[in-house]
Amino acid sequence: MLSCIRSSPSHRGCIFGDSNIVANSNDKCGGSPFDPGKSRFYFDFIEASSLMEIPIKGGSFTWSNQRKDDGSIREKLDRILSSLEWSMSFPKAIGVMEAAIASDHSPTFLLLHGLPKQVRKDFKFESKWLLKEKCSEKVLESWESISHSQNYQLFGKKVEESFR
Repeated sequence: MLSCIRSSPSHRGCIFGDSNIVANSNDKCGGSPFDPGKSRFYFDFIEASSLMEIPIKGGSFTWSNQRKDDGSIREKLDRILSSLEWSMSFPKAIGVMEAAIASDHSPTFLLLHGLPKQVRKDFKFESKWLLKEKCSEKVLESWESISHSQNYQLFGKKVEESFR
């Protein structure tokens, strides 16, 4: 695949995964200091292959050594690279990173048509919540924490202080 992209500038190609290279100092937190000499290989490869990097949303680091103490290391190692021809075919393409659960790498997905539009979801009370032991307590606590000196909107109608 890499040789095809490199040998033909009109070849449509996209590759992504663990590059195992920290490209710049912002892509590393903790551990040994950033080594710009190692990233030179990465940039030389991208330039020689006429590739461009597709942005990844969802976080700054794609790999972690899973430590919480002073020994924590986080790095951006996973990348999405594409040919110009491929990028022109999918101009809205974007990577989305999810939380790492079963691996030291965060799973990354490629969305060819961009991020989906945010769909507003109205709040809906679930009766099964009443089965939880502290549900009533939490509702009362939340309701009483509101400053009642203001007007509040409830089901689209204003509730005045005197209505309570």
